[in-house]
Amino acid sequence: MENVGALAILLAFCFAVYAVLASVAGKWRSNPFLLVSAERAVYSNFFLLTAASAILVYSLIAGDFRLAYVAGHSNRAMPTAYKFASWWGGQSGSLLLWAWLLSLYSAIVVFQNRRKFRDMMPWTVAILMSVQLFFNLLVGFVVSPFEVLVQGRGIIDVGDGQGLNPLLQYWTMVIHPPILYLGYVGFTVPFAFAMASLISKQKGEEWIHTTRRWSIVTWFFQSTGILLGAGWAYAVLGWGGYWGWDPVENASLLPWLTSTAFLHSVMMQEKKGMMKVWNMVLVAATFFLCIFGTTLTRTGIVSSVHAFAQSPIGVYFFSFLAIGIAATIFLIVSRLDYLKTESRLESVVSRESSFLFNNLILVASCFSVLWGTLFPVISEAVTGEKISVDAPFFNKVNIPIGLFLLFLTGVGPLIAWRRSSVESLKRAFFWPTVGSIALIAVLAVLGIHHPYALMSFALCLFVTLTITGEFYKGSRAIQAKSGQNLAAAAIELTHRNTRRYGGYLIHMGVVLMFIGFTGKAFDKDTTVEASVGDSFRLGGYEMKVREILDGENDNYAWRHAKIDVLQNGQLVKTLEPERRGYKVSRQPTSEVDIWRRLNEDVYVNFAGSDNKKAVIQAYVFPLVSWIWIGFWVLLIGTIICLIPSKVRLQYARTQVVGVASKQYVEVER
Repeated sequence: MENVGALAILLAFCFAVYAVLASVAGKWRSNPFLLVSAERAVYSNFFLLTAASAILVYSLIAGDFRLAYVAGHSNRAMPTAYKFASWWGGQSGSLLLWAWLLSLYSAIVVFQNRRKFRDMMPWTVAILMSVQLFFNLLVGFVVSPFEVLVQGRGIIDVGDGQGLNPLLQYWTMVIHPPILYLGYVGFTVPFAFAMASLISKQKGEEWIHTTRRWSIVTWFFQSTGILLGAGWAYAVLGWGGYWGWDPVENASLLPWLTSTAFLHSVMMQEKKGMMKVWNMVLVAATFFLCIFGTTLTRTGIVSSVHAFAQSPIGVYFFSFLAIGIAATIFLIVSRLDYLKTESRLESVVSRESSFLFNNLILVASCFSVLWGTLFPVISEAVTGEKISVDAPFFNKVNIPIGLFLLFLTGVGPLIAWRRSSVESLKRAFFWPTVGSIALIAVLAVLGIHHPYALMSFALCLFVTLTITGEFYKGSRAIQAKSGQNLAAAAIELTHRNTRRYGGYLIHMGVVLMFIGFTGKAFDKDTTVEASVGDSFRLGGYEMKVREILDGENDNYAWRHAKIDVLQNGQLVKTLEPERRGYKVSRQPTSEVDIWRRLNEDVYVNFAGSDNKKAVIQAYVFPLVSWIWIGFWVLLIGTIICLIPSKVRLQYARTQVVGVASKQYVEVER
């Protein structure tokens, strides 16, 4: 089986080479047969990589421990779901997943556009398959997942494997990496169309129209992947946080920031013909930051709980990045005549300027995160001393940036295009501003004096009032004309312009997340050593260790604590954290227990124990559940954005006024 898998990857590599050459030659020589054969090579590449992936997954589930990858990342005691997740639990398997997803996306793109964009599609196919060629090269010749274990002159079966990293044996890790990869890989498609439009010297925005849904969907996958990773860190790592500014966490955030900027600025190009060069830069930056994020994870140049060990593939990734960035810069510079702006910014107080500020702030945030992530590597290379950049630096820089972005979220959609009058600004923002100031006063009276927290809560209310005001005004207008109730009118309003009002819901989801982020300013925690029967206090809660149990299964041994949570002397919840020791890897992990509520989470971690006492870490995290609620609102808003708007066709009314030579003569009324 391993020979068939390796052969499938080798053949996929050959088909990717052919697809690139046939697309370029077919376009150059105007040969439709070559172009069609190149597109069929894309399908063949997909089927071959699907076969290779299926063989690897079968080997992981069946326990073929002759394969080094299976022996290193699976074992017999793991549940089947985690055996399947071992596909992306290691270096070569995750690269095969990358390659397979790209082959799937490429096949879909070719099928959807088989009769459209004939000037661009050959170049689009060539670019997609060039990226495919790189990943096929890696999994075919550099880090193959089908290497076998050899002892002496023969292949050996070790009987059982090391198993998946215990930290990854959690339900979100079954879906988090593939969803994040769907975002990483998906940004290749808008990049390919954008570069193809430059190569073919397209002056219009066809590449934007055809990739708009691609961009939104891949942005959503990236957002979902980041939130799932945050949820995994919160529920598994035991330290109580959902974001620690880890280098690999940062690597996933970087393309999200630039893609968010792109989704906003691309509207300027569609409506005003502005920011064409900037959009090319953003879509290219997003793609290369996805590759850069993959590089950080797999080359070992940064230390991270998410990263793989040091690997020889770094030189391949950095060579690919260098060649790709150089070619992209050359292409953009050589096509500047085709990227001329069709209109100019007329006023600082306009929707155009709000989009511009939005982009500048997002890119500034991206640069600060990138600099903080790479600074330890750069300092070690230059001075020989590795200087760590921790969470305080990122928080100090990015909290003000985030608050300003939150402000623009409420201001931008309500400002008019071209320029806004003072009177219109007063109408739009008077009551949201009054409400925000009143909220600050109330919170200050209640004893909340943290400046960033006050500002964040005020801005969250400001944006909420502006968004609900927009829905209310539009719904009331429809209600007055149609007689529908307000809820039905709001649905009708959203259906008439799904992109606009779905975007408002996405902004509302971000607001809810900011409420959750702001709760971090009020966290409480304690660490105690406690025996059965001991009690301790945290905030308004008393916690009592009721019992500690021991046990084991085929995969791990466990020690389980039952901790009663009392409030005002009454039992309100029993939490049951667990400490595990995995038998094969000999790695201990903690299974936390969380009492989740809208106002705060009570979070308990069984950090360790000896024969007499247990080490308990307890936390109270206010408002953190609003982060996950905000994600569901963001999901709903994204789905609405993808639904076509309701189109009302307006036909000219006509009247027959005479007949001449048996032909009707009509005039419009």
